[in-house]
Amino acid sequence: MARVRKMLSDWDAPYIQSLVKLIETQSKATLANWAVDYCQQVLVPIWHKHYPEDKRPQKALAAAKEWLAGEIKLPQAKPLILECHAAAREAADSPHAQAAARAIDQSASTIHSAHHCIGLPLYGALAVAYDMLGTKASWEELEQCAAEECGRMLAALQAVAVEDEPNPAKIKWNC
Repeated sequence: MARVRKMLSDWDAPYIQSLVKLIETQSKATLANWAVDYCQQVLVPIWHKHYPEDKRPQKALAAAKEWLAGEIKLPQAKPLILECHAAAREAADSPHAQAAARAIDQSASTIHSAHHCIGLPLYGALAVAYDMLGTKASWEELEQCAAEECGRMLAALQAVAVEDEPNPAKIKWNC
């Protein structure tokens, strides 16, 4: 059996670079709202197929939303995000759920640093591909499915993007 990958890794892929270019023009708040909303709609259901009783990913997203609304401070949100990270580590037997939880924890972490939003396509698109095609599909099939999901992510970001954003996040990519 082929090795199961944990994330997309081709930084130069057009479907990643189109997201990167738009991400670099947006504020941290816009990026965090986009990533959190996308996770709630697409990735939480994948997680719950495998771990229906484990609400840690939902709690991380809720904490990020509360931070965005000014209801809590980062020190209150951080432990919940770290719990989601732990959930991802514990889901090693389920590549679908693990990738979904990693995308969720990275998306929630966008409230701390805008560059974390790139975890949504790198992990989340692969979670969707695994969910749709299974882990035994060829890498080419998985990557094509993930590329299509990245297209949906881009469309979702375009829908909420602020044209001529006056305060774009200052992002240093360490990928």
